[in-house]
Amino acid sequence: MTSNSDDQVQWNLRALMSVAGMYQTTDLREPLREQGVNLSREQVFRLVTKTPDRLNMTVLAALCRIFSCSPNDLIEVRAAVPVAKRRANGAAPATDAIAELRPIPARIHRPTDEKQ
Repeated sequence: MTSNSDDQVQWNLRALMSVAGMYQTTDLREPLREQGVNLSREQVFRLVTKTPDRLNMTVLAALCRIFSCSPNDLIEVRAAVPVAKRRANGAAPATDAIAELRPIPARIHRPTDEKQ
């Protein structure tokens, strides 16, 4: 099980593979091919070892059929920690500081003409 840097999504493909007796990333290539999904060895490796940022619906459906599971079994979405709770634990994250910034209106000054 791996999770992305935000810890908001947990990708459980490796755990489902181990339950099915698949211990190498290459074990998934043939079942995917049987489902009509042709991925390279490198693409399958990345799919198994890292949480994908984007996931093709065809690949998701194939994985669900291979492991007889639902998308909820593959992808676990965690609730985001509320901002107030994060601030209580320490300094606010950098994204909050940026969100609080407001643009400053520009002031245009025409140069004075001293020759007149």
